[in-house]
Amino acid sequence: MKKITISLLAVLGLLTGFVPNTRIKTLFDRAEQQTRLMLSEVAAIDKKPSSNKPLWVSPRTLNEAGALQLVPARDWTSGFFPGELWYLYEFTGKKEWATQARFYTVNLEAEKMNAGTHDMGFKIYCSYGNGFRLTRDPAYREVIIQGAKSLSKRFKPTAGIIRSWDHHKEVWQCPVIIDNMMNLELLFAATRLTGDSSFYKIAVTHAKTTLKNHYRPDHSSFHVVDYDTLTGKVLKKNTHQGFNDASAWSRGQAWGLYGYTLCYRETKDPQFLKQAEAIARFMLDHPRMPADLVPYYDYDAPGIPNELRDVSAAAVMASALYELSTYGSGNARYRAKADQVITSLSKSYASPVGKNHGFLLLHSTGAKTFERDVPLVYADYYYLEALLRAKKLNEKKPLF
Repeated sequence: MKKITISLLAVLGLLTGFVPNTRIKTLFDRAEQQTRLMLSEVAAIDKKPSSNKPLWVSPRTLNEAGALQLVPARDWTSGFFPGELWYLYEFTGKKEWATQARFYTVNLEAEKMNAGTHDMGFKIYCSYGNGFRLTRDPAYREVIIQGAKSLSKRFKPTAGIIRSWDHHKEVWQCPVIIDNMMNLELLFAATRLTGDSSFYKIAVTHAKTTLKNHYRPDHSSFHVVDYDTLTGKVLKKNTHQGFNDASAWSRGQAWGLYGYTLCYRETKDPQFLKQAEAIARFMLDHPRMPADLVPYYDYDAPGIPNELRDVSAAAVMASALYELSTYGSGNARYRAKADQVITSLSKSYASPVGKNHGFLLLHSTGAKTFERDVPLVYADYYYLEALLRAKKLNEKKPLF
């Protein structure tokens, strides 16, 4: 009877989008096989620094020739692969994944002092944050705190924002990208670890300013907002990685959804929950959202339905929707949507085992002009995170 029940649940999952734990285990089994392949391929690459390149520490994507592309610690994506390894350890409890996670995490330690980037949450929290959550290693705690201190140096009090890019100074004076909402999690963590509310206040101020200036009346987001840091005035609003300045770049919408959901978790401020719900409605109810809920790279791309999809946007959205489903009396429906996304990704966008250098998902799009229709490490990271969240919800356990 037990085998029959499990089989029926599996069939039900395929038919309705519900993702049962049996299916999640199968997907993690595949993730383990793919990640072992990835580790073997990374090990075979000469990663040593030289006069013209830094030490390579993490996989990011495949280049135009289809070869595995690694990045140095300073790259904004360097923390995702260590985070994947921690997620594999969290699901399986296997020592091999803890060992690999520690090895790839420690390669990023020097980034804790890097005040030249806003991407500290992506790099430090996805790696050291998950590591600390699972091991309570005091050395990881110190890296998280120092990383938050470095990120705080980019806060511009008059404008009320954390500066994003330092490049393209001929284009923007002080650009803030919607992606920066994801890095606030590091600041909230630092307040919890230290009791110092200054990190919390910076995060909340940035979230409120972004809510005010990044969002259009339909609750879609610009990608980049440029500020005058002396007056706080908004100078211009652009979309750098999407179709054009008036369009809705899909992953940017997903960053905002995830960011405001986590801000509500940390603050319980109802305006952040309201914003997350509004973004979710914009994404899910959009007339150009495909039936499988894997969005085109931009909701306003002119060639739809013949435009590229962005699996990374779908994975981020799914993880955020699982969390959002636990807040608010009417949000339970978002779990079903997240289940539907995960079902689509696992059935139609997953790499065959043993292929694609070990990446889990295919068909992501970094931007309209680069990393087009390729695997991306952050798509894999948020996919595993979403699967873990689905499992916890199935077992009626808290997500955090």
